[in-house]
Amino acid sequence: MLKFFIAAALAFEAGCGPTQASRNLKQVIVIGVDGMDPGFVERHWNDLPNLAGLRRTGSFTRLETTTPPQSPVAWSTFITGLDPSAHGIFDFLHRDPTTLQPFSSMDKIEEPRLTLPLGAYRLPLSPARVSLLRKGKAFWQTLVDHRIPATIIRIPVNYPPLASGQALAGMGTPDLRGTDGTFTEYTDDPGEIAGAVDGGDIIKTALVNGHAELAIEGPPNSLRKDRKPSSAALIVDVDPAQPFARLSLGDETALLKQGEWSDWMPVEFPLIPHLASARGMVRVFAKQLHPRFELYVSPVNVDPASPSLPISAPARFSRDLAAAIGRYPTLGIPQDTAALRQGVFHLDQFLAESRMVLNDERRLLGESLHRFDRGFLFFYFSSIDQNSHILFGQHDAELLEFYRAIDDSIGEVRRKVPGAELIVMSDHGFAPFDRAVNLNTWLREQGWLAMRGPDIDWPRTRAYALGLNGLYLNLAGREKYGIVRPGAEQRALLESIRSRLLALRDSNVRTVIETVEPTGAPANSMAAPDLIVGYASGYRASWRTALGRTGGPEIEDNIDAWIADHCINAADVPGVLFTTRPVRLPGPALKDLPVSILSLFGIAPEPEMHGHSIY
Repeated sequence: MLKFFIAAALAFEAGCGPTQASRNLKQVIVIGVDGMDPGFVERHWNDLPNLAGLRRTGSFTRLETTTPPQSPVAWSTFITGLDPSAHGIFDFLHRDPTTLQPFSSMDKIEEPRLTLPLGAYRLPLSPARVSLLRKGKAFWQTLVDHRIPATIIRIPVNYPPLASGQALAGMGTPDLRGTDGTFTEYTDDPGEIAGAVDGGDIIKTALVNGHAELAIEGPPNSLRKDRKPSSAALIVDVDPAQPFARLSLGDETALLKQGEWSDWMPVEFPLIPHLASARGMVRVFAKQLHPRFELYVSPVNVDPASPSLPISAPARFSRDLAAAIGRYPTLGIPQDTAALRQGVFHLDQFLAESRMVLNDERRLLGESLHRFDRGFLFFYFSSIDQNSHILFGQHDAELLEFYRAIDDSIGEVRRKVPGAELIVMSDHGFAPFDRAVNLNTWLREQGWLAMRGPDIDWPRTRAYALGLNGLYLNLAGREKYGIVRPGAEQRALLESIRSRLLALRDSNVRTVIETVEPTGAPANSMAAPDLIVGYASGYRASWRTALGRTGGPEIEDNIDAWIADHCINAADVPGVLFTTRPVRLPGPALKDLPVSILSLFGIAPEPEMHGHSIY
């Protein structure tokens, strides 16, 4: 990918003159806790004294999420105050109707238009670009317009970060290979099958006298015509008698005992020898050193101390934070659930990594509070969401550990900035994921999706599913092989699909789908699904469906390590809302929060915002 070549033109843009809001600056802090579930909180008030104190002296209520209740969708609504039909984010994945291929809903890469061929290389003469696909004005841009200082730490769907205030990018930030996160396991286990797996690579490795030179794959070298991936050498020497290994990566060395993790180790990937390189960092886990060799290397994160991708605004901001607290994860979703789901981690190993991520988040919060003087601060925690996917409903004691740590952080905020207006909120809650729905299988059984061997027969297909909640018509004039005529045929097909989905039962007893709703998007929207499917609690679209694939029975048991989710009927997974002052708006929703934050500074909402003040 070309993301590591993109220069960040990230400058603080202040307004033209002082406003009433800027003359009466106050302190407002929002702690965004992805996936905090109101039911779980209510079952554990005695274990969460700081949240309980906020409820007692301020307010606590459920917070209406978006349809669908997916993180990119919900956070985009929080950022803009717009419904999905206006900000244009409907899922983690959208599809290109002209190619029928999925792509990330959050950002888009544009390669350099001009290049200069030079031997094996192709030198860019114009910059590559990453574009944020979310539409709408972020509420902190309005704050900065009114000369309110704003710091935004790791909010999702802000990569590359807006050049407004100070910001560190969050969910949507890729690893240095341009993926959402690709781990590597090196092993000499003869029972292990080498190759690519979802979220990672398994590489067979033979130690010679306890020594190995392992190639860590870096970004595709876009300066080369063949785009051959770059690589860096990790040298490993295992003690012949004791379970210890010495690691060497460039100028860095680390001594690990079996079962230990390294600190962040910087890594440099040469692109043009002695002229150009890309810098990242990895953590290494000595999973087993005797009698077998198993070494886990994390996805290659952008190094915040020397970033090769635009992860902060201004560009120096990530470096300043790293200088103060050391390196910290920059990958959009830093917990490696893929390694657990692929059997590379056991649960206790995944939890150990999750605790390190949480500690990194808390160090970032501490430094953010230290720097915070006035204006607005947003800080995002990912730990409850990612651990809930693995723990919710079956490992509540372990999950409570993460809730208690976040509760401690809320206490830290109140101690360090006692006069601040504080909002603690989440984008959605959680529900069990017991049964997986292969929606394309169901569409095939209903006669709306046709197959030609293992592939979809597009010229005979009338509807298909892609993403975790989306269902599309194969609409003429929009899709590459569209056959459904716009107008009456389109409306009749939508109603037929909707009514049959709502009648779907599991073993003729359990309700599978609670709601099926149109997106409300403009008729010419190319990204929006035609229908949003809201599954009942206990159900969710299968992983096959999310990628637009077919196969499997209509409904099957979920045997994955990913045991809980929120991409279901929105009414079943509300978020939480805690505030230091009373909430007066009945049934507050995510889209009300940006309006409310602006109101705390005496600023009127942007005309296009859909919400109301909660105060």
